[in-house]
Amino acid sequence: MEKKALGRGLDALLPTTKPAPMPELPEVQHLRIDAIVPNRYQPRQTFSPQELAELAASLKQSGLLQPVLVRRKGDGMYELISGERRWRAAREAGMETIQAVVRNCSDEESILLALVENLQREDLNPMEMARAYQRMMNEFGLTQDIIAQRVGCERSSVANVVRLLNLPLDVQQLIETNQLSTGHAKVILGISSPGEQQRVAQLVVSKNLSVRETERILEATVITRKRSTKELRRSPLSDVEERLQKRLGTKVTILNGRRGGKVVIHYFSPAELDGILENLLQ
Repeated sequence: MEKKALGRGLDALLPTTKPAPMPELPEVQHLRIDAIVPNRYQPRQTFSPQELAELAASLKQSGLLQPVLVRRKGDGMYELISGERRWRAAREAGMETIQAVVRNCSDEESILLALVENLQREDLNPMEMARAYQRMMNEFGLTQDIIAQRVGCERSSVANVVRLLNLPLDVQQLIETNQLSTGHAKVILGISSPGEQQRVAQLVVSKNLSVRETERILEATVITRKRSTKELRRSPLSDVEERLQKRLGTKVTILNGRRGGKVVIHYFSPAELDGILENLLQ
């Protein structure tokens, strides 16, 4: 007697649909160091010699842990998209080849990839970010909204960074060298005069002022400016008006005309008029 099979078998228990294929990993190639040129859209402009030397020593010891990203330029040459620091360190370490992933991308994608990588690594200073955003707007016609979506931040963050380009160049340099924070820069942007912006920036650096202390300086400057403007607007007869007002105890206005003028004495009740007359006639 044939024995009955228990259950439905493995074929019935396992799904018949094929699993989704695993995504292919990018192919890593070994490219000659001298066949790679820097990214013309590289937002990062400052590379610390000490950090490059330390990375070069690490490459000699442990090798490259993450390949650089490049795109073809033609004639056997490649342009970096991201990883310029690693490429510079490899060159300094005397390496002849470097691991790289070749990717086809446009100029716009190249600057965006370089910018995002640096932002993720927190390698960019605020001025480098500002110039990168400005370049994306000028050269590729991207709006601040689109840039914010692509780099994963708020539009206001993009706008605030781009505003730094309105500062005088020497103030921008102080931000780029980390002598001024973005908090200081935001306060200084509230000053309308470029000369005053420079003066306050230098004061912040020389006195090592906090952002709050810088805000107090700005508040004091605004108050002083308002007082100066008010004093300039005072007519030569303002002091005379004040003396008469104190003497008579009421509002007095002196009006100038072409051939003289008149003094207007205000009163607001018959009793007040009697008091004014008594002062004048005594």
